Amino acid sequence: MNPSSSGWIHKFINEFEKKELVASYESSSIFYSSLKNTGFIYGFSIKTLLSEPVSRLQLTKEELTKINLFHSLLFIYFAKHPNHSFASAIKEMVAFYKKIEKGKPGFFQKLSFTTSSAENLEKIISARLHESNVLIKTEVASLFTYALLFGDVLAFQHYLEHPKDLKSYIEILEETLVQFSIWALQSKHKKTKYDLLVIEMVSDATPYEITSHTLKDHPLVSQLLHRNPLERLFVLDLCSLAVWDDKKLDSVELDFLNQISDELGFSKGQAEQSIETLKEFSVSNAQKIKLFEYAHPVKHLYKQSSETVKLLILRNKSRLSRELDQSGELLKLLSQSTIRELSSEEKSKVKVQLLDICKTIPSLTIFLLPGGSLLLPLLVKLIPKLLPSAFNENQVDD
Repeated sequence: MNPSSSGWIHKFINEFEKKELVASYESSSIFYSSLKNTGFIYGFSIKTLLSEPVSRLQLTKEELTKINLFHSLLFIYFAKHPNHSFASAIKEMVAFYKKIEKGKPGFFQKLSFTTSSAENLEKIISARLHESNVLIKTEVASLFTYALLFGDVLAFQHYLEHPKDLKSYIEILEETLVQFSIWALQSKHKKTKYDLLVIEMVSDATPYEITSHTLKDHPLVSQLLHRNPLERLFVLDLCSLAVWDDKKLDSVELDFLNQISDELGFSKGQAEQSIETLKEFSVSNAQKIKLFEYAHPVKHLYKQSSETVKLLILRNKSRLSRELDQSGELLKLLSQSTIRELSSEEKSKVKVQLLDICKTIPSLTIFLLPGGSLLLPLLVKLIPKLLPSAFNENQVDD
Protein backbone atom coordinates (compact mmCIF):
# COMPACT_ATOMS: atom_id res chain seq x y z
CA MET A 1 0.00 0.00 0.00
CA ASN A 2 1.25 3.44 -0.97
CA PRO A 3 -0.62 6.27 0.82
CA SER A 4 0.77 8.76 -1.69
CA SER A 5 -0.94 7.05 -4.63
CA SER A 6 -4.58 6.73 -5.59
CA GLY A 7 -6.41 3.69 -4.24
CA TRP A 8 -4.71 3.38 -0.85
CA ILE A 9 -7.96 3.56 1.15
CA HIS A 10 -9.49 0.72 -0.86
CA LYS A 11 -6.30 -1.29 -0.33
CA PHE A 12 -6.29 -0.53 3.40
CA ILE A 13 -9.86 -1.68 4.07
CA ASN A 14 -9.28 -4.83 2.02
CA GLU A 15 -6.10 -5.73 3.87
CA PHE A 16 -7.55 -5.37 7.38
CA GLU A 17 -10.83 -6.56 8.86
CA LYS A 18 -13.17 -4.31 10.81
CA LYS A 19 -12.54 -6.35 13.96
CA GLU A 20 -8.81 -5.65 13.77
CA LEU A 21 -9.32 -1.95 13.10
CA VAL A 22 -12.05 -1.25 15.63
CA ALA A 23 -13.23 -4.07 17.87
CA SER A 24 -9.84 -4.66 19.50
CA TYR A 25 -10.26 -1.40 21.47
CA GLU A 26 -12.59 -1.74 24.45
CA SER A 27 -13.25 1.98 24.83
CA SER A 28 -12.58 5.33 23.21
CA SER A 29 -10.06 6.22 25.94
CA ILE A 30 -8.06 3.04 25.20
CA PHE A 31 -8.13 3.89 21.51
CA TYR A 32 -6.98 7.44 22.30
CA SER A 33 -4.04 6.16 24.36
CA SER A 34 -3.01 3.84 21.53
CA LEU A 35 -3.31 6.68 19.04
CA LYS A 36 -1.14 8.85 21.26
CA ASN A 37 1.56 6.17 21.24
CA THR A 38 1.72 6.41 17.44
CA GLY A 39 2.58 10.11 17.77
CA PHE A 40 -0.55 11.26 15.92
CA ILE A 41 -1.81 13.33 18.86
CA TYR A 42 1.57 15.06 18.97
CA GLY A 43 1.54 15.78 15.25
CA PHE A 44 4.45 13.41 14.63
CA SER A 45 3.27 9.97 13.53
CA ILE A 46 6.06 7.38 13.70
CA LYS A 47 3.87 4.30 13.19
CA THR A 48 0.29 3.17 12.69
CA LEU A 49 -2.12 1.67 15.18
CA LEU A 50 -1.71 -1.77 13.65
CA SER A 51 0.81 -4.26 14.99
CA GLU A 52 1.77 -5.50 11.52
CA PRO A 53 3.28 -3.39 8.70
CA VAL A 54 0.69 -1.77 6.45
CA SER A 55 3.12 -1.38 3.55
CA ARG A 56 6.36 -2.82 2.20
CA LEU A 57 7.49 0.79 1.70
CA GLN A 58 9.20 2.89 4.33
CA LEU A 59 6.38 5.35 4.97
CA THR A 60 6.93 9.03 5.67
CA LYS A 61 5.54 10.96 8.64
CA GLU A 62 2.90 12.44 6.35
CA GLU A 63 1.83 9.04 4.99
CA LEU A 64 1.59 7.58 8.48
CA THR A 65 -0.49 10.60 9.51
CA LYS A 66 -2.90 9.95 6.63
CA ILE A 67 -3.40 6.35 7.74
CA ASN A 68 -3.85 7.30 11.40
CA LEU A 69 -6.38 9.99 10.56
CA PHE A 70 -8.41 7.61 8.40
CA HIS A 71 -8.19 4.83 11.01
CA SER A 72 -9.36 7.25 13.71
CA LEU A 73 -12.35 8.34 11.65
CA LEU A 74 -13.21 4.68 11.05
CA PHE A 75 -13.09 3.94 14.77
CA ILE A 76 -15.37 6.87 15.58
CA TYR A 77 -17.86 5.86 12.88
CA PHE A 78 -18.06 2.17 13.82
CA ALA A 79 -18.33 3.03 17.51
CA LYS A 80 -21.59 4.73 16.55
CA HIS A 81 -22.65 2.32 13.76
CA PRO A 82 -20.99 -1.06 14.47
CA ASN A 83 -23.03 -2.95 11.87
CA HIS A 84 -22.49 -0.56 8.97
CA SER A 85 -20.12 -1.18 6.08
CA PHE A 86 -16.82 0.44 5.14
CA ALA A 87 -18.58 2.00 2.15
CA SER A 88 -21.12 3.71 4.43
CA ALA A 89 -18.35 4.97 6.71
CA ILE A 90 -16.34 6.48 3.85
CA LYS A 91 -19.43 8.08 2.34
CA GLU A 92 -20.25 9.68 5.71
CA MET A 93 -16.71 10.99 6.09
CA VAL A 94 -16.89 12.73 2.72
CA ALA A 95 -20.29 14.22 3.66
CA PHE A 96 -18.79 15.46 6.94
CA TYR A 97 -15.91 17.25 5.26
CA LYS A 98 -18.20 18.74 2.63
CA LYS A 99 -20.42 20.12 5.37
CA ILE A 100 -17.43 21.77 7.04
CA GLU A 101 -16.54 23.51 3.78
CA LYS A 102 -20.10 24.41 2.74
CA GLY A 103 -20.30 28.10 1.90
CA LYS A 104 -16.60 28.68 2.57
CA PRO A 105 -13.77 29.41 0.12
CA GLY A 106 -11.92 26.28 1.20
CA PHE A 107 -9.60 23.72 -0.31
CA PHE A 108 -12.50 21.79 -1.92
CA GLN A 109 -12.51 24.32 -4.73
CA LYS A 110 -9.11 23.00 -5.82
CA LEU A 111 -10.16 19.35 -5.83
CA SER A 112 -11.74 17.42 -8.66
CA PHE A 113 -14.14 14.84 -7.30
CA THR A 114 -15.16 11.56 -8.92
CA THR A 115 -18.00 9.12 -8.32
CA SER A 116 -15.78 7.12 -5.95
CA SER A 117 -16.19 8.15 -2.30
CA ALA A 118 -12.88 6.47 -1.40
CA GLU A 119 -10.94 8.43 -4.04
CA ASN A 120 -12.63 11.64 -2.94
CA LEU A 121 -11.72 10.98 0.70
CA GLU A 122 -8.09 10.36 -0.29
CA LYS A 123 -7.99 13.79 -1.93
CA ILE A 124 -9.63 15.42 1.08
CA ILE A 125 -7.24 13.84 3.59
CA SER A 126 -4.25 14.83 1.47
CA ALA A 127 -5.55 18.39 1.27
CA ARG A 128 -6.04 18.52 5.04
CA LEU A 129 -2.37 17.73 5.52
CA HIS A 130 -1.03 20.01 2.80
CA GLU A 131 -3.15 23.12 2.91
CA SER A 132 -5.32 23.25 6.00
CA ASN A 133 -4.12 20.81 8.58
CA VAL A 134 -6.61 22.04 11.16
CA LEU A 135 -10.22 23.14 11.18
CA ILE A 136 -9.10 26.71 11.77
CA LYS A 137 -9.42 28.81 8.59
CA THR A 138 -7.30 31.78 9.57
CA GLU A 139 -3.61 32.58 9.20
CA VAL A 140 -2.98 31.02 12.60
CA ALA A 141 -3.46 27.56 11.06
CA SER A 142 -0.03 27.65 9.45
CA LEU A 143 1.63 27.84 12.87
CA PHE A 144 0.17 24.60 14.17
CA THR A 145 1.67 21.21 13.45
CA TYR A 146 -0.33 18.13 12.50
CA ALA A 147 -1.28 17.84 16.18
CA LEU A 148 -4.59 19.62 15.64
CA LEU A 149 -5.72 17.06 13.08
CA PHE A 150 -7.32 15.21 15.96
CA GLY A 151 -9.78 18.10 15.91
CA ASP A 152 -11.18 16.51 12.75
CA VAL A 153 -11.81 13.31 14.68
CA LEU A 154 -13.58 15.15 17.51
CA ALA A 155 -15.69 17.13 15.05
CA PHE A 156 -16.62 13.96 13.14
CA GLN A 157 -17.75 12.32 16.36
CA HIS A 158 -19.94 15.34 17.12
CA TYR A 159 -21.27 15.33 13.55
CA LEU A 160 -22.48 11.74 13.89
CA GLU A 161 -24.42 12.70 17.03
CA HIS A 162 -25.59 16.20 16.12
CA PRO A 163 -25.15 16.86 12.36
CA LYS A 164 -27.13 20.12 12.46
CA ASP A 165 -25.02 21.59 15.24
CA LEU A 166 -21.62 21.05 13.59
CA LYS A 167 -20.80 24.68 12.77
CA SER A 168 -21.23 26.00 16.31
CA TYR A 169 -19.33 23.02 17.74
CA ILE A 170 -16.34 23.63 15.46
CA GLU A 171 -16.25 27.33 16.34
CA ILE A 172 -16.11 26.54 20.06
CA LEU A 173 -13.58 23.74 19.49
CA GLU A 174 -11.30 26.05 17.51
CA GLU A 175 -11.47 28.75 20.16
CA THR A 176 -10.82 26.21 22.92
CA LEU A 177 -7.74 24.70 21.28
CA VAL A 178 -6.23 28.10 20.50
CA GLN A 179 -6.97 29.59 23.91
CA PHE A 180 -5.61 26.68 25.93
CA SER A 181 -2.51 26.47 23.74
CA ILE A 182 -1.74 30.14 24.39
CA TRP A 183 -2.45 29.76 28.09
CA ALA A 184 0.10 26.97 28.16
CA LEU A 185 2.77 29.10 26.50
CA GLN A 186 1.97 32.01 28.81
CA SER A 187 2.41 29.73 31.81
CA LYS A 188 6.08 29.15 31.04
CA HIS A 189 8.33 30.77 33.63
CA LYS A 190 11.08 31.41 31.11
CA LYS A 191 9.63 32.24 27.71
CA THR A 192 11.98 32.11 24.77
CA LYS A 193 11.91 34.60 21.91
CA TYR A 194 10.20 31.87 19.92
CA ASP A 195 7.46 31.50 22.57
CA LEU A 196 6.84 35.26 22.58
CA LEU A 197 6.75 35.32 18.78
CA VAL A 198 4.19 32.53 18.62
CA ILE A 199 2.00 34.12 21.32
CA GLU A 200 2.01 37.40 19.42
CA MET A 201 1.37 35.83 16.02
CA VAL A 202 -1.44 33.57 17.23
CA SER A 203 -3.05 36.40 19.20
CA ASP A 204 -2.93 38.68 16.15
CA ALA A 205 -4.10 36.09 13.63
CA THR A 206 -6.95 34.39 15.46
CA PRO A 207 -10.46 35.90 15.28
CA TYR A 208 -11.03 34.95 18.91
CA GLU A 209 -10.28 37.15 21.87
CA ILE A 210 -7.28 35.66 23.65
CA THR A 211 -7.63 36.35 27.36
CA SER A 212 -4.87 36.50 29.92
CA HIS A 213 -3.70 33.47 31.87
CA THR A 214 -6.85 32.96 33.99
CA LEU A 215 -8.51 29.57 34.08
CA LYS A 216 -10.89 29.71 36.99
CA ASP A 217 -14.50 30.40 36.01
CA HIS A 218 -13.60 30.85 32.35
CA PRO A 219 -16.56 29.89 30.09
CA LEU A 220 -14.42 27.57 27.94
CA VAL A 221 -13.39 25.55 31.00
CA SER A 222 -16.95 25.09 32.22
CA GLN A 223 -18.08 24.13 28.70
CA LEU A 224 -15.40 21.46 28.47
CA LEU A 225 -16.67 19.77 31.63
CA HIS A 226 -19.90 18.94 29.81
CA ARG A 227 -18.38 17.88 26.51
CA ASN A 228 -16.68 14.86 25.02
CA PRO A 229 -14.18 13.23 27.47
CA LEU A 230 -11.75 12.76 24.56
CA GLU A 231 -11.81 16.51 24.01
CA ARG A 232 -10.70 17.13 27.59
CA LEU A 233 -7.90 14.58 27.25
CA PHE A 234 -6.80 16.21 24.00
CA VAL A 235 -6.77 19.70 25.51
CA LEU A 236 -4.59 18.51 28.40
CA ASP A 237 -2.17 16.80 26.01
CA LEU A 238 -1.97 19.94 23.84
CA CYS A 239 -1.09 22.00 26.89
CA SER A 240 1.57 19.46 27.82
CA LEU A 241 2.96 19.62 24.29
CA ALA A 242 3.06 23.42 24.35
CA VAL A 243 5.10 23.62 27.56
CA TRP A 244 7.30 20.62 26.72
CA ASP A 245 8.67 21.93 23.41
CA ASP A 246 11.96 22.78 25.12
CA LYS A 247 12.04 19.33 26.79
CA LYS A 248 11.99 20.99 30.20
CA LEU A 249 9.26 21.34 32.80
CA ASP A 250 9.68 23.68 35.75
CA SER A 251 7.47 23.91 38.85
CA VAL A 252 5.43 26.80 37.43
CA GLU A 253 4.56 24.84 34.28
CA LEU A 254 3.71 21.74 36.31
CA ASP A 255 1.45 23.80 38.59
CA PHE A 256 -0.33 25.12 35.51
CA LEU A 257 -0.87 21.63 34.08
CA ASN A 258 -2.15 20.39 37.44
CA GLN A 259 -4.54 23.33 37.54
CA ILE A 260 -5.76 22.49 34.02
CA SER A 261 -6.20 18.85 35.02
CA ASP A 262 -8.13 19.79 38.14
CA GLU A 263 -10.36 22.31 36.34
CA LEU A 264 -11.20 19.72 33.68
CA GLY A 265 -12.26 17.20 36.30
CA PHE A 266 -9.39 14.73 36.01
CA SER A 267 -8.14 12.69 38.93
CA LYS A 268 -4.89 13.64 40.67
CA GLY A 269 -1.81 12.66 38.71
CA GLN A 270 -3.37 12.95 35.23
CA ALA A 271 -1.14 15.92 34.34
CA GLU A 272 2.01 14.06 35.41
CA GLN A 273 0.87 11.06 33.38
CA SER A 274 0.31 13.25 30.31
CA ILE A 275 3.81 14.71 30.59
CA GLU A 276 5.42 11.34 31.28
CA THR A 277 3.84 9.79 28.17
CA LEU A 278 5.05 12.74 26.07
CA LYS A 279 8.52 12.50 27.61
CA GLU A 280 8.80 8.79 26.83
CA PHE A 281 7.68 9.37 23.26
CA SER A 282 10.05 12.29 22.76
CA VAL A 283 13.07 10.55 24.28
CA SER A 284 12.54 7.23 22.51
CA ASN A 285 12.23 8.96 19.14
CA ALA A 286 14.94 11.56 19.74
CA GLN A 287 12.76 14.27 18.26
CA LYS A 288 11.91 17.78 19.38
CA ILE A 289 8.14 17.61 19.23
CA LYS A 290 6.40 20.98 18.87
CA LEU A 291 2.82 22.14 18.91
CA PHE A 292 3.75 25.30 17.02
CA GLU A 293 6.09 25.37 14.05
CA TYR A 294 7.16 28.64 12.51
CA ALA A 295 9.36 28.78 9.42
CA HIS A 296 10.00 31.17 6.58
CA PRO A 297 7.38 30.35 3.91
CA VAL A 298 9.93 30.03 1.07
CA LYS A 299 12.22 27.78 3.13
CA HIS A 300 9.22 25.74 4.24
CA LEU A 301 8.08 25.30 0.63
CA TYR A 302 11.54 24.20 -0.50
CA LYS A 303 11.85 21.78 2.41
CA GLN A 304 8.48 20.21 1.58
CA SER A 305 9.39 19.96 -2.10
CA SER A 306 12.76 18.41 -1.30
CA GLU A 307 11.19 15.77 0.92
CA THR A 308 8.63 14.93 -1.78
CA VAL A 309 11.30 14.66 -4.47
CA LYS A 310 13.52 12.47 -2.29
CA LEU A 311 10.61 10.12 -1.69
CA LEU A 312 9.77 9.93 -5.40
CA ILE A 313 13.37 9.29 -6.42
CA LEU A 314 13.97 6.50 -3.92
CA ARG A 315 10.65 4.82 -4.76
CA ASN A 316 11.42 4.94 -8.47
CA LYS A 317 15.05 3.95 -8.06
CA SER A 318 14.85 0.73 -10.11
CA ARG A 319 13.38 2.45 -13.15
CA LEU A 320 15.62 5.50 -12.76
CA SER A 321 18.68 3.26 -12.51
CA ARG A 322 17.76 1.53 -15.77
CA GLU A 323 17.32 4.88 -17.51
CA LEU A 324 20.70 6.07 -16.23
CA ASP A 325 22.39 2.89 -17.43
CA GLN A 326 21.21 3.68 -20.96
CA SER A 327 22.71 7.17 -20.85
CA GLY A 328 26.45 6.71 -21.14
CA GLU A 329 27.40 10.38 -21.50
CA LEU A 330 25.33 11.39 -18.47
CA LEU A 331 26.91 8.71 -16.31
CA LYS A 332 30.35 9.80 -17.43
CA LEU A 333 29.66 13.43 -16.56
CA LEU A 334 28.17 12.54 -13.19
CA SER A 335 31.20 10.40 -12.44
CA GLN A 336 33.51 13.27 -13.40
CA SER A 337 31.56 15.66 -11.15
CA THR A 338 32.72 13.67 -8.10
CA ILE A 339 36.36 14.54 -8.74
CA ARG A 340 36.25 17.91 -10.55
CA GLU A 341 34.05 20.91 -11.23
CA LEU A 342 32.03 20.54 -14.43
CA SER A 343 32.13 23.29 -17.03
CA SER A 344 29.01 25.38 -17.78
CA GLU A 345 28.45 23.41 -20.98
CA GLU A 346 28.75 20.09 -19.16
CA LYS A 347 26.38 21.22 -16.41
CA SER A 348 23.89 22.23 -19.08
CA LYS A 349 24.14 18.76 -20.66
CA VAL A 350 23.58 17.10 -17.29
CA LYS A 351 20.51 19.24 -16.69
CA VAL A 352 18.99 18.54 -20.12
CA GLN A 353 19.63 14.80 -19.97
CA LEU A 354 18.31 14.47 -16.43
CA LEU A 355 15.12 16.28 -17.43
CA ASP A 356 14.79 13.96 -20.43
CA ILE A 357 14.99 10.98 -18.08
CA CYS A 358 12.38 12.53 -15.77
CA LYS A 359 10.01 12.79 -18.75
CA THR A 360 10.01 9.00 -19.05
CA ILE A 361 9.02 8.49 -15.40
CA PRO A 362 5.58 10.02 -14.68
CA SER A 363 6.19 10.32 -10.94
CA LEU A 364 9.12 12.67 -11.55
CA THR A 365 7.23 15.24 -13.62
CA ILE A 366 7.70 17.61 -10.66
CA PHE A 367 11.08 18.46 -12.24
CA LEU A 368 9.33 19.67 -15.39
CA LEU A 369 7.17 22.18 -13.54
CA PRO A 370 8.20 25.85 -13.32
CA GLY A 371 11.05 26.05 -10.84
CA GLY A 372 11.45 22.28 -10.79
CA SER A 373 15.00 22.50 -12.11
CA LEU A 374 15.99 24.06 -8.77
CA LEU A 375 15.55 20.61 -7.27
CA LEU A 376 17.95 18.94 -9.71
CA PRO A 377 20.91 19.17 -7.28
CA LEU A 378 18.91 16.94 -4.94
CA LEU A 379 18.45 14.40 -7.73
CA VAL A 380 22.18 14.43 -8.50
CA LYS A 381 22.96 14.03 -4.80
CA LEU A 382 20.73 10.96 -4.51
CA ILE A 383 21.85 9.27 -7.74
CA PRO A 384 24.88 7.51 -6.16
CA LYS A 385 22.41 5.66 -3.92
CA LEU A 386 20.71 4.28 -7.01
CA LEU A 387 23.79 2.94 -8.76
CA PRO A 388 26.38 0.26 -7.95
CA SER A 389 28.89 1.27 -5.29
CA ALA A 390 31.68 1.24 -7.88
CA PHE A 391 30.16 4.32 -9.51
CA ASN A 392 31.50 6.65 -6.87
CA GLU A 393 34.93 5.51 -5.78
CA ASN A 394 35.35 8.49 -3.47
CA GLN A 395 32.19 7.84 -1.51
CA VAL A 396 32.84 7.31 2.19
CA ASP A 397 30.39 5.17 4.14
CA ASP A 398 29.04 6.69 7.32
